Amino acid sequence: MRTQPAPSSDPSDLPRTVPGWLAAVAEGMAAAELGDRLLACRAAAAASQDLGLWIHLCPAPQFEAQLGLLRQRLQVPGSRQALLQTYPLLGVPFAVKDNIHIGGEPTTAACPAFAQVARTSATVVQKLLDAGAVWIGKTNLDQFATGLVGTRSPYGHPACVADSSRVSGGSSSGSAVAVARGLVAFALGTDTAGSGRVPAGFNGLVGLKPTPGRVSNTGVLPACRTLDCIAVLAHTVADASHVLAVIEGADALDPYSHFVPGPAFVGASSAATADGLPRPLHPLRLGVPSAPVLDAEIGYDQAWQHALSHARQLGHELVELDFGPLNEVAALLYEGPWVAERHAVVAQLMLEQPQALEPTVLAVIGKARQFSATQTFEAMYRLKAAQQAMRAIWSQVDALLVPTAPTHPSFAQVRADPVGSNAQLGLYTNFVNLLGWCALAVPAGSTPSGLPFGVTFIGPGGHDVVLAGLGRDWTWDPAAQPATVWPDGLPCRPATTATLTLAVVGAHLSGLPLNWQLQERGAQRLELTRTAPLYRLYALPGTSPPKPGLLRVGDDGGSVTVELWAVPLTELGSFLALIPAPLGLGTLQLEDGRQVHGFLCESHAVTGAADITAWGGWRAYLGRLSTPISTSSTT
Repeated sequence: MRTQPAPSSDPSDLPRTVPGWLAAVAEGMAAAELGDRLLACRAAAAASQDLGLWIHLCPAPQFEAQLGLLRQRLQVPGSRQALLQTYPLLGVPFAVKDNIHIGGEPTTAACPAFAQVARTSATVVQKLLDAGAVWIGKTNLDQFATGLVGTRSPYGHPACVADSSRVSGGSSSGSAVAVARGLVAFALGTDTAGSGRVPAGFNGLVGLKPTPGRVSNTGVLPACRTLDCIAVLAHTVADASHVLAVIEGADALDPYSHFVPGPAFVGASSAATADGLPRPLHPLRLGVPSAPVLDAEIGYDQAWQHALSHARQLGHELVELDFGPLNEVAALLYEGPWVAERHAVVAQLMLEQPQALEPTVLAVIGKARQFSATQTFEAMYRLKAAQQAMRAIWSQVDALLVPTAPTHPSFAQVRADPVGSNAQLGLYTNFVNLLGWCALAVPAGSTPSGLPFGVTFIGPGGHDVVLAGLGRDWTWDPAAQPATVWPDGLPCRPATTATLTLAVVGAHLSGLPLNWQLQERGAQRLELTRTAPLYRLYALPGTSPPKPGLLRVGDDGGSVTVELWAVPLTELGSFLALIPAPLGLGTLQLEDGRQVHGFLCESHAVTGAADITAWGGWRAYLGRLSTPISTSSTT
C-alpha cells in the first residue's frame, strides 16, 4: 500500500458528492492521485472512530485490493466518459450499515455476541462494487436496527452533526453521520420504520427509502423481513437517485423482491433536467397533516410553517388531511405482532444470552411473546383493510408532505425515557412500509437555534422517481448546495414504466366521463397542448357518452386542443379494446412539430356530423363558449 506521504485525515478537501468524485475520473485524474484521495478518505474515517459512527473499517489489505481493481479499470482503453457508462460509481467512496453483509467481513448488527463473518456480499453491496464504488467501512446502528434514536449500541452513540448534545437519529445512525461529515459520498442504511429518514432529517441529508421490494434484501440481516428496505443517505436527491438506479432490480434470491417500475412524473414533463430527474410543470396536490404534532420548544413548529410556505412558493396546493387512520396503521408496527419478526432473528440469542442485547432492544423485542398466532392474523386482516382504504388518499392528493420527525431529542431526554422518546420519532414514518409506499426525506432549513429540520415526501408504491423529481425541485437553499455537475451521460435514473404518449381529444379528457379508463391503467397526464392546423373536429351523432371525431384534412383544417397522457405499454392493449368504431388510434401532429399517437376518426363517420372545429376543442364545445376560436388558429 502507498504510505508516503501519509494521507491527510482532514476530509474538508475531499469531494462531498457523487459527481464530485466522478469528475476526477471524467477529467482524467491519474490512478495514483485518485488512489491517494481514497487513502485520505479512509484516513479521515480512521481519525473519526472516537465519534461512535464506525464499527469496522475496511482492513488495509482489502483496501489495497480495491485500489488495485480501480487502477485496472482506469487502464481500460477508451474515453473516461465511456468508462463511466460501464462503471457509473467508479472511485466513489461509500459506507455500509453493519447489518448488511460484505463478503469476508464481520457483520455485527451492533451486537458483538451475534457477530458473523459474511461468506458473500449482499446483492446491493455487490452491485455497488461492480459499478466501481469503494467501500470505506461498516457503520454503527441501533442494535438489530431496532430504534430511531441512534443510542442503542455498545459501539458508541453518534451525535447530530449540528449539536453534539442531541441524538443523530437511528437506526442508520453511523451511515448518516459518515455522510454528513463528508467522510463518504453516500452510505447504505436500512429503513423499516423510518431508520433512514429520521437520521437524514437530523443531519441535513437526503434519505431515500424506496418502494418495498424495489431493492433486494439478500444479504441484509432482517429487522422485519416483510417490511425492510435498503435506504440511501446522500447530500443531494440526484446522488441518492443515481445510487438507487445502480442497486435496484429484481432478485430471484430474495422472496420479497418485487421490482415493478412506476411512473416518472405526475403532472410533469417527461423531459429530464441536467441531473436526470423530471421537473413538475403543474402544481401538485400535497397532503399535509391537518393537526401536525411538532415540538415548539425547539422551533419545529416555525420550521414547518416555513416549509409549507416554500411548498406554496413552488406552486403546490396544500390539502389538509386527517392523519388519524395513518397513525392507526403505524401503531401496528411496534404495538402489534410485527415485533415477532424481530424476535425471529434473535430468538436463540435471547434465549441463551439475553444479556448480550441492549436493554431497551431486549424489552422491545421481548414484547413478541405477548402475541398469539390468532392475534397475528387478526392484525394482518386489519392491515389489509387499511391498505385498501388508504388507496383513496391518492385520489385526493399526488403526494404527502410531512415533517420527517416531530421533535429532535437530546441524549438526556433519551436516557430519561428511552422508549417514549423513540416512539415519538416514528409518528410520520412508521406507517409507510406497512402500506407499501415509498418516501424521500429532504432538508428543509433549520430551526431558529440552528437545528437541522427536514420534511419527507411520501408517495404510493412505484412512485420513487416521481418523488425524486419533486425532491429535486424542493432544493431549499441552492446557494448552499454542493457542486453537482455530472459527467456526460450521467447520472443514471431509476427505472420507470415504459409508456406511450397518447393525445386525448374527447370523452377521455380530464374530468370527462371516460377519463377513468386512463386513470385505472395508471396513465399520467403530461400537458395540455394543441394539434397542428391540419384537423377538423366533429360532434359524432348517437354516441354515448357523447364523443367527437378528429379527422386530418390538411391545409383546410384548424388547430384543436388535446391532452397528452403517458399510458403504460403493458396497459395499452386493454385500453385499445375499449375504443369503439369509428374511432381508433393513429399519428397526430402537434403545433410544435411533435408527432404522437392519438384518437382519430374514420372519414365516413363524419358525414352529416356537426363540424365543431371553430370551438377549438371538445371541452370548449361542451361549454358552448360565446366566442368561437378561429379554425385557422395555431395557438
